[in-house]
Amino acid sequence: MHIEDNVLAQDGLTLQNGGKSLIIACGALAREILALKDINGWDHIDLTCLPAIYHVYPEKITGAVEDAVLKHRSDYARIFIAYADCGTGGLLQAKCAELGVEMIEGPHCYSFFEGNETFAEISETEFTAFYLTDFLVRQFDAFVIKPMGLDRHPELRDMYFGNYEKLVYQAQTDDPDLTEKAKVCADRLGLAFERRFTGYSDLQTSLADV
Repeated sequence: MHIEDNVLAQDGLTLQNGGKSLIIACGALAREILALKDINGWDHIDLTCLPAIYHVYPEKITGAVEDAVLKHRSDYARIFIAYADCGTGGLLQAKCAELGVEMIEGPHCYSFFEGNETFAEISETEFTAFYLTDFLVRQFDAFVIKPMGLDRHPELRDMYFGNYEKLVYQAQTDDPDLTEKAKVCADRLGLAFERRFTGYSDLQTSLADV
């Protein structure tokens, strides 16, 4: 099944209603979760995605997750939240505890794609890195350039990124075209480029428990 990123970003999407377990996920993780479902044969798991643009507006995440849990909880034996803290300042974790649902551990997707333990180690010294995942490389203009106003005011680049030294592309897939696009993203921001193949890392581990 092919799902366009812009549909996920704007509308959210529910897939295969009626399963025993439901994953409520950030739309930015939809491709990866669908790939893991296919690879592992997780036919008992359904997926519903909240708009990926909440990646830019984390204050909207907690309320949207709560609404989704309340909407679907009577239809499923188990619900899992495929978000980390993602900029909610602990509010999402507190709400999930209140609702009795689990979520992915870690501060954000960059951490669990790298592996939370590994990311905790490198973050002690890697203060000047700007991270992109597969999704953010595909949606670079929509999720980086336009929200920061760089399409209208490119002179703001140095103000936003002057203290960064490199762009780290955390690759979930081995896609040469995405790698080339990530290099272009680094060039546009005036940053050195580094690619790390992370695969699905802690995302896969967390979902395997579901």
